[in-house]
Amino acid sequence: MSNETNGHEIVGRGAKDGGRLFREWFESLSLAPERGDKTAYVFVMGSISEILRAFDFQISFPEINSLQTAVRRVAHEYLNTAEDYGYSPDICGYVKADVGMQLRGGEHPMGRIPKPNLAVLTNACNTYLKWAEIWERMYHIPTFTVDIPGGRSAGYGTSETSGDFARDKQYVQFQLQELITLCEELSGQKFDIDKLRAQMKYTNDMAAAYKRVIELNQNTPATFNALSEGTIYLGVANGLRGSAQGSQYFQDLVQEMEYKVAHGIGTMPEEKYRLIFVGVPCYPIFRRFYELFADWGGVFIGSTYLWFAAGGLELGYQYDLNNPLESLAEGTLLSVRNAMDSMFFQDRALVNMLQPFNVDGIVYHPIKSCRTVSTGLADNRRAVMEQSDVMTLFIESDMMDKRVVSEAQMKNRIDAFFEGLATRKLRTAA
Repeated sequence: MSNETNGHEIVGRGAKDGGRLFREWFESLSLAPERGDKTAYVFVMGSISEILRAFDFQISFPEINSLQTAVRRVAHEYLNTAEDYGYSPDICGYVKADVGMQLRGGEHPMGRIPKPNLAVLTNACNTYLKWAEIWERMYHIPTFTVDIPGGRSAGYGTSETSGDFARDKQYVQFQLQELITLCEELSGQKFDIDKLRAQMKYTNDMAAAYKRVIELNQNTPATFNALSEGTIYLGVANGLRGSAQGSQYFQDLVQEMEYKVAHGIGTMPEEKYRLIFVGVPCYPIFRRFYELFADWGGVFIGSTYLWFAAGGLELGYQYDLNNPLESLAEGTLLSVRNAMDSMFFQDRALVNMLQPFNVDGIVYHPIKSCRTVSTGLADNRRAVMEQSDVMTLFIESDMMDKRVVSEAQMKNRIDAFFEGLATRKLRTAA
């Protein structure tokens, strides 16, 4: 009886606790001005949260704030506000939703987002640079860009002992030291390297656990759906990176996933098809988008979104706490470079996943709002199909703007895709 009770408490805990922690995180952000806390705006690809937490900055992710407006079906209100202000319908929906929110004084369905005191960004996305300039004009705040050298050739950076890699790492480390100096000036606090070590230790815990969670989905049935549950895990991975709560959450999550594997518990009642998702989810009809696949017994066992938007946690990289600044520079270099590669050169990684994860199909989802993620997906799909005989689906919509989301059209394409998968399974069985 005790084992059954224990299992009942464990299964589903990650989704439940993730939702709670997320609500608490937004509540803490809302109360930051009352407490006199300073707020830093950061991005998922290279947030440098460990340094900012060492100076007690509250951390806000504009990308996450924006997608939450879409999940809660109010994104159009913010997009309209920004477009009425003069922003083009063609630019990133995340940016426009954030601008609309700023013009509304931080009003958000999860609370009230405070004004920034600092913005920290990397060059992982070209939009980050222009987005931060908007805050500069609005609030006259300092912005700090960490320039991450990208790969210059095939296989570049595979040897961490190469001269090029060492020089790139040193270049990033110098920039992080400049960021520390800026944080000292803004916060009025002296840099405490032991406090930084503590944040980095929590990130180490999270990275090891996040990598393990993804690996466990090689099991059949899948322990979690990368599209629905995975988005919750991803939110916690970013929002609570470098915190005690984040560390404990992911250790608990590994326990839940391992329990489900041991007891043959899947994420859905009957798993028929194992899929990989490429791109960013369709948030304006997020639940229905998931159902269009789940109704056929399709489960997403992996997602490139869980790679490039995880701040490098999927690598499982462990900081060297005896050399924190050098190791933080190395981890930042590896994670941001990997995020860029996960957007632009993921065909090899996808092919390598097919056999270990027992994949039946790959779903490509380019979106109107993000050319960075979507450009080249058609070529990527062609490259994957040349290297394997996996079935693929190519559907287009958006991550924010419901005006360009056609549920009926997507359903027709998705249904045809699953009919093809079913026919292939019958032929294989015969």
